Amino acid sequence: MLTLRRSADRGYADHGWLKSFHSFSFAGYHDPQHMGFGNLRVINEDRIAPGTGFGTHGHRDMEIISYVMSGALAHQDNMGNGTAILPGDVQRMSAGRGVMHSEFNHSEQGQTHFLQIWIEPAVRGIDPGYEQKSFGEEQKRGRLRLVASRDGAEGSVTVHADVRLYAGLFDGAEHAGLIIDPARKVYVHLIRGELAVNGQLLQAGDALKLTSESEVKLSAGRQAEVLVFDLAA
Repeated sequence: MLTLRRSADRGYADHGWLKSFHSFSFAGYHDPQHMGFGNLRVINEDRIAPGTGFGTHGHRDMEIISYVMSGALAHQDNMGNGTAILPGDVQRMSAGRGVMHSEFNHSEQGQTHFLQIWIEPAVRGIDPGYEQKSFGEEQKRGRLRLVASRDGAEGSVTVHADVRLYAGLFDGAEHAGLIIDPARKVYVHLIRGELAVNGQLLQAGDALKLTSESEVKLSAGRQAEVLVFDLAA
């Protein structure tokens, strides 16, 4: 079964320095029909204005992935990590039993555009942790590249959750497929461009939920960048 979620139907918050679209209920946006999907709890598409950001704040018992599309995201935490997350990078922070961090756009001109993704962990109360890896365009061009998984397969970042996250870039005749277990759930989020997923045409910001399906088929891309989540039911 395929269920389409259009970009325009997402929640939206404008805080001046931060403009954010919420795929699932988050903060002041509450929709009982969109509380998450499987163990995927949050996808926020955030745009941070120059010279601003999230001050130090805390999380616990959540696997948090940051995926930057443009600009740079400066990250600092109480584990001693201080890094810049750039386009092509995948950052994983395991909040575990508690972590404090901040995220800023230190640019004086350009905004930082990124996805903040929360996945419910398979185990709680673990030591907090951090990992960051870069996946260049050549690794994602015309294919689905595994970028996060429970076992760190194929050089992906390791998450403490039952999920396999793929990223891909598709244009023109480029296409790809992914065989999936029909007992699991799949969530396809189109970051930009245009892409057909199992025959359903998606535009930037659209998402497609797949249940009881055995394959994901991607085609007819037009400057498309996509994330595919293979999730615990």
